Amino acid sequence: MSAYRDGDKTVVLVPATFSRAEEKRWVDRMLERLEAREGRRRPDDESLHSRALDLADRYLEGLAQPTSVRWVDNQQTRWGSCTPENGSIRLSRRLSGMPAWVVDYVLLHELVHLIIPHHGQEFWDLVHRYPKAERARGYLEGVSAAPRLDAGHSGDVGEDEDDIEGDLGADLDRSDSA
Repeated sequence: MSAYRDGDKTVVLVPATFSRAEEKRWVDRMLERLEAREGRRRPDDESLHSRALDLADRYLEGLAQPTSVRWVDNQQTRWGSCTPENGSIRLSRRLSGMPAWVVDYVLLHELVHLIIPHHGQEFWDLVHRYPKAERARGYLEGVSAAPRLDAGHSGDVGEDEDDIEGDLGADLDRSDSA
């Protein structure tokens, strides 16, 4: 028995031998478990802010101190953004439900922008203090590429490594909007 999200749908798999009553009982139980698991993966804004402070202490020696960290619904092409002038960080709600280490990477990326506004070498040196930085970047690149692959594109568009990094860097770039 299992339950998972498939886009806007929830799929619950139960044995065909179950009676209707058993099926209903197990579907309800699996939906509760799924909601609980997703709730753990989607911290509220206050928890997100605490998480950012912890990451700043652990990987940036406390140099970045965000004044606010919150989820937003209006970022469809970016994973996160920040405004260094006021210390605010915003994460796209598209990240909610992704593994914690991916959310932590995006948080750290934006925290580094509070210190260094550009994507130069010193910026990436600080980001790479996070041990799962490359793994998280790969995960996000895969998530970004999936819709193109579903649409029938081969995925091989002749981009070189710098172009791919540029695309993801722009997706996480700082912004004064949002």
